[in-house]
Amino acid sequence: MNSQKKIHISGVGCCLVDQLFNQISFAAPGIKKFLSRQKGDGGLKPGQLVFAEEFERFAGEKFINLLPQITSGKNPDTINIGGPAIVALIHAAQMLPQNNFKVAFYGMYGNDDPGAYLQKNLAQTPVDISQLKEKNGTTPSTVVLSDPDYEEGQGERMFINSIATAWNMSPQHLDENFFNSEITIFGGTALTPNIHDNLSALLIEARENSSFTIVNTVFDFRNDKANPSERWPMGDGDEAYKNIDLLIMDHLEALRYSGKEDLHKAVEFFKQSGCKAFIITNGSRDVCIYAEGENFKEQSVAFLPVSKEVSENLKTSNTGDTTGCGDNFTGGVIASVALQMQRGNKVIDIREAASWGIVSGGYACFYLGGTYLEKRTGEKRKKIEELFRKYEKQPK
Repeated sequence: MNSQKKIHISGVGCCLVDQLFNQISFAAPGIKKFLSRQKGDGGLKPGQLVFAEEFERFAGEKFINLLPQITSGKNPDTINIGGPAIVALIHAAQMLPQNNFKVAFYGMYGNDDPGAYLQKNLAQTPVDISQLKEKNGTTPSTVVLSDPDYEEGQGERMFINSIATAWNMSPQHLDENFFNSEITIFGGTALTPNIHDNLSALLIEARENSSFTIVNTVFDFRNDKANPSERWPMGDGDEAYKNIDLLIMDHLEALRYSGKEDLHKAVEFFKQSGCKAFIITNGSRDVCIYAEGENFKEQSVAFLPVSKEVSENLKTSNTGDTTGCGDNFTGGVIASVALQMQRGNKVIDIREAASWGIVSGGYACFYLGGTYLEKRTGEKRKKIEELFRKYEKQPK
């Protein structure tokens, strides 16, 4: 790993407009009637994502007409930049000095008002969006329903997603600069189907160019609906695992991608899958990490606690929600990997990377939505560094 040259990070995947509705009780009558009754039926389920078109089939009516009933007539608490790829990249870029790192995003948006919103607000971030292309049609969006009281105050969300112009994003939109980057990110590609369905070949091309590959997953509703009882393929199949340097999932996604019923068995699956390292988050519970050889310092399966400082502060704070915690976690991991490369580390310390992810994901609980638009450069990094210093002293 060369510490002298600028580190280029390129990511592809989901970028959309989030409409966040906070303080939505999942036990309310307006929601209970739309809860899923069986796997893949298109109904709502805490912690999971459903496509708007499938939800309409389930409910028998247009989603736009049902939204006031589901939200008790509320307006969105906030509209924000969302998506597992772009939110992670924004956070990584905010954590990295711009003179030493370049973070670029590849994606699609529509020629509509939400698309204009994305362009305007993304321009306020350190991410290079020159490869974010406009397409005739509707900008991808997600309605996020957040119940902060769910699971005895741990909080949870439900997602209704419209893929829209993300259907148009395909491998041909990825140029040689993408594959020549020191780090390539494939973020929530289940919401960009043509990228997801070619994931193996794209990972191979990146690895052939000596790029460090990171995949962070999202709930794969297409495969969940197609085969409710079968494990999800990693994109187009298990071949993808062998070319993933670092795989980041949440607990539910780890179970569905492994096809196992508990975390222990899922961990064994991913150890045998061929991916070099993985991290499994689990909300407010411990984070599972593992890494082997090649680009990593050896790390047997271990569990890291969440930030005690964040947990204590959340007891007296009600200004935010859990939307984007996982995406910011990924962004913190990406930033740490890049900084370790810049320092000239011969191998990546996954424990250090996960620790930066933990404080990054934790900090996202203090504001609404996944994306934090800074008022001044370095503002967010300073706050995360304070949390990291305290986390380092926390008993593990």
